Amino acid sequence: MWKLSFVAGAAAGYVLGARAGRQRYEQIAAAARKVAEHPAVRDATQRAKDSAGSAAGRAVGAVTGKVGDKLPPALSDRVPYLGRRRAEDDSWGTVRP
Repeated sequence: MWKLSFVAGAAAGYVLGARAGRQRYEQIAAAARKVAEHPAVRDATQRAKDSAGSAAGRAVGAVTGKVGDKLPPALSDRVPYLGRRRAEDDSWGTVRP
């Protein structure tokens, strides 16, 4: 059902966009750039990136602690984070080998 809704929405967007023309597209793109450059939006974006990086670092730590020793060497050799007991947290909230 969601696929049908997605296709219908995409088709409607295409038709409306084609009717609006290039000039309207440029107006919408300029407005989107203006919003993206706003300091509040930049701050919120940075906080979201930091939060996601921190969550990813915690998830790697949890996986490493629970299943790191139980994985076959073929997998743990390919994923360096799984073979480490203690890894350093870089300033981005991710764990570096």
